[in-house]
Amino acid sequence: MSMSDFYGPADRAEGIATAHAAIEAGVTLLDTGDFYGSGHNELLLREVLREHDRDQLVLSVKFGVLRDPAGGILGVDCRPAAVKNSLAQTLQRLGVDHVDVYRPARLDPDVPIEETVGAIAELVRAGWVRHIGLSEVGAHTLRRAAAVHPVVDLQIEYSLLSRSIEAEILPAADELGVGITAYGVLARGLLSGRWNHRRAASADDGRSGFPRFTGENLDRNLALVDALRRVADEVGATTSQVAIAWVMSRSPGIVPVIGSRRRDQLAESLGALDLALDEGQLAAVERAVPSDAVAGTRFDAANMAMLDSEQRSTPVA
Repeated sequence: MSMSDFYGPADRAEGIATAHAAIEAGVTLLDTGDFYGSGHNELLLREVLREHDRDQLVLSVKFGVLRDPAGGILGVDCRPAAVKNSLAQTLQRLGVDHVDVYRPARLDPDVPIEETVGAIAELVRAGWVRHIGLSEVGAHTLRRAAAVHPVVDLQIEYSLLSRSIEAEILPAADELGVGITAYGVLARGLLSGRWNHRRAASADDGRSGFPRFTGENLDRNLALVDALRRVADEVGATTSQVAIAWVMSRSPGIVPVIGSRRRDQLAESLGALDLALDEGQLAAVERAVPSDAVAGTRFDAANMAMLDSEQRSTPVA
């Protein structure tokens, strides 16, 4: 996402070089969304895919978020006809004949999840899609979707600073045999150890308006990062590597989605694979960043309202 949108200007050539480097290092999952730069990201990946064996890669694509010409978010459209139309355009932009995982980026409040999943299931039977995924849905919606068609994974934010899914969503996913692709593992850069007040003042970076990146919230969250840095120093790693290793330690069914857009960031993130934190070190990480210590919500109020995963999980009779 950050190669095309939301996080300020990105270097296209460096983004492509980073994707090549990831594949050459053994990364096989490429995650994108048709609304990342309103198609820009899929076209970028098309250039990358030309030079690799597509069948050795897993292409995961999110759809459904509507954009305006100025880049604003208009809402969500996951009607069956829109599902099929979105995939047709994705296949053209990526230059492929199928995607491996296709998922609505958000639950459409006006369309039952059964209808959306049913439409993707038709695409599975036709061979255009291999597997169905979901994104940012709660336990109740996940169960409803899985009753229509097997769901291979749930993409959802999960990090030291975002642990609300542990109460209901993770147990439901485990019960249903649904994997987790965890995004926001570095809390959109907060846990990288490189965020500061100067960067927070940048008007061209969408994070500058997020609650966790502003005012006193930022002060409190940066204090948590400082505490994590002390633990990282003790184990001979960076805060990013410790944050990634912590997420990987939670379950073998969790795969971190890392938003590196430069090769140096990629190399640092891959270093987490060599970091095996023992029980004492994991406990030290959690003492440094307690589950309830983060200040501020993940998104602003309007975007939080779009998250089924943050809503009441049990329907009211």
